[in-house]
Amino acid sequence: MTNKTIAFLRVTCLRGPNIWTYRQVIEAWVDIGALEDAPSNTIPGLYERLTTWLPGLIEHRCGVGTRGGFLERLREGTWAGHILEHVVLELQNMAGMQTGFGKARQTAVRGVYKVAFRTRQEEVGRAALAAARDLLMAAIEDKPYEVAATVAALREQVDALCLGPSTAHIVDAATERKIPSIRLTDGNLVQLGYGAAQRRIWTAETDRTSAIAEGIASDKDLTKSLLHSCGVPVPQGAIVESAEAAWEAAQDIGLPVAIKPQDGNHGRGVSLDLSSREEVLAAFALARTAGDDGSVIVEQCIPGNEHRLLVVGSRVVAAARGEAAWITGDGTSTVNALVDAQLNSDPRRGESEEFPLGVIKPAASGEILLDLQRQHLTPTAVPAAGQRVLIQRNGNVALDVTDAVHPDVAAMATLAARVVGLDIAGIDLVAEDIARPLAAQRGAIIEVNASPGLLAHIKPAGGQPRNVGAAIVEHLFAPQDSGRIPLIGIAGSRGTALIARLTAWMLHVAGRYVGLACSTGLYMNARQIEQRDCANWAAGQRLLINRNMQAAVFENGSRMILSEGLAYDRCAVGVVTDVTLASELAEFYVHEAEQVANVLRAQVDVVLPDGVAVLHAADPLVVAMAELCDGSVLFYALAENTPALAAHRQQGGRVVFRRDDEVVLVQAGKESSLPLPAFAVAEDRESLLAAIAAAWAVGIDPQLISAGLRTFEPQSMQGK
Repeated sequence: MTNKTIAFLRVTCLRGPNIWTYRQVIEAWVDIGALEDAPSNTIPGLYERLTTWLPGLIEHRCGVGTRGGFLERLREGTWAGHILEHVVLELQNMAGMQTGFGKARQTAVRGVYKVAFRTRQEEVGRAALAAARDLLMAAIEDKPYEVAATVAALREQVDALCLGPSTAHIVDAATERKIPSIRLTDGNLVQLGYGAAQRRIWTAETDRTSAIAEGIASDKDLTKSLLHSCGVPVPQGAIVESAEAAWEAAQDIGLPVAIKPQDGNHGRGVSLDLSSREEVLAAFALARTAGDDGSVIVEQCIPGNEHRLLVVGSRVVAAARGEAAWITGDGTSTVNALVDAQLNSDPRRGESEEFPLGVIKPAASGEILLDLQRQHLTPTAVPAAGQRVLIQRNGNVALDVTDAVHPDVAAMATLAARVVGLDIAGIDLVAEDIARPLAAQRGAIIEVNASPGLLAHIKPAGGQPRNVGAAIVEHLFAPQDSGRIPLIGIAGSRGTALIARLTAWMLHVAGRYVGLACSTGLYMNARQIEQRDCANWAAGQRLLINRNMQAAVFENGSRMILSEGLAYDRCAVGVVTDVTLASELAEFYVHEAEQVANVLRAQVDVVLPDGVAVLHAADPLVVAMAELCDGSVLFYALAENTPALAAHRQQGGRVVFRRDDEVVLVQAGKESSLPLPAFAVAEDRESLLAAIAAAWAVGIDPQLISAGLRTFEPQSMQGK
């Protein structure tokens, strides 16, 4: 080992719970070569270069547990694998994808480390890993490195590939409720919950959002008609098909007026406070090009500030007020330059969705160009010193006013959402004072929007942020609803396929629509869908996204846990049959039974607090996993005098064992028994006990378990 370099031997994304953590990580097998003989304190200038390039490393606590802990390790001397872990985490954080978990562990091979780090998106994580290696090698070799360019490239990937901030906010709120989530596409379509208990979101749309309601909301005239018929104050208006008709309507309605596309959204093509024929004609042309069908609405211009109220379910959960954007001339700078200096310099403005205010580009906005024209200006004109120029009338609805909303205003907003039929709606209204009823100030609701933007409420330009994600999750799930179905995971190497099939059959007999992913195939409701090894992450995910599933069973081998991770985040029942060292695990640097136990413990780690770990009492390494379980423990064994089982029974715990030709179930000292089924040959009896214990643990009545045993046949779940 004379080469001072860092080589990746293998890079794997573990998409589910694994030997490292509950969440998705990337695991890299790293050979640091001769750097094994060169800890950080022996490399001149390494500490200084890394802390200069990555000042955020001061926040990394590392194993020391305090701020600056990693830097302490770096000063004292640590190895390249450990440094790589922290560099990749920091690059992800700098790119806007916050992560904090990482581990680096040496293998039995000198200089080879397993480095695992949390990532929210696999492609970004892999790119950050490659960049981290290049940066670290540059720091070791005292070569220049363009940190800013690397972070910018990673940030572009984050913006393009990760969930948008609004969707991520809802998913985070679900996670706080311990509701699992699955991203269904590369976009923002996300499943919350599993199987039959799931709900789906697409940013601010849900599976309760009506397509009819969305169609109504996109038709501004129809929306106004429905609202007016239900007593909601709306501005008087008319649909027009020509510029001259727009001017005639404006005169009939009374100046000033507002003009907008009939099917527009997000404020595009909207012109306000129009008082002359020339303004109306120009606004009509703008609105016509902004809409899809060419129809234009002319309506009464309501005095006051624009407000956006977010309605979720039956209540207003957030409200924001808009303010017009102005610049002040200096006699030398153009409108474009003044906009950049006085407005776009605001750190709250940016191109991506994470910014509450957008970048203003006068030449690219027909609405702004029209307002400038009305002030006898263009984007390249130079306003006089001290001249105030209106740039934007209605594009800055981002100042939180939730606490000021009058109850009557909130009632009108929720009524408007119900009239249109939207479960989540953005209600645009104009009022001089949101703290007063609309009727008292000639206020009116001007639009009802489907799929409203959430960022103005999550990250307002001013005022208190609102946890609208929690409100949306509360709308979708009752307080006691976890979005979960009973999941049973079986880990080990002895009889796990039989245990999985028999457990699934007993769930089926109990009346559940059950899915099964195991080494003999993929099954749905006792019907074989695929006849191949389906004890893997992808097959498991297919069960979890199926809306029919009321329960699911998964076979999980050590190799699958090491190479993919579990298909689910938590389970109701986790079964571990044995700890057996297999030669195929040497590929993963697993050479001892204790290492296998560390792999299989992942199945026990994910048992829910109200769940059960079903453990084989005759295997000491399996018995030791009992103390790792967040839920309760049920031991099974062939012999009732098995020490761990007997002790657990003595303490009032649940146990299952064989006595003569019966299977005995004991809870709190009370026994019940089931006859051994005819198919239970000697070599299958341990597996039979495990399956009975799993079914009992998930809540199946012993009589139904007995019925399942009587009707199960080795071919009963095979394809027809």
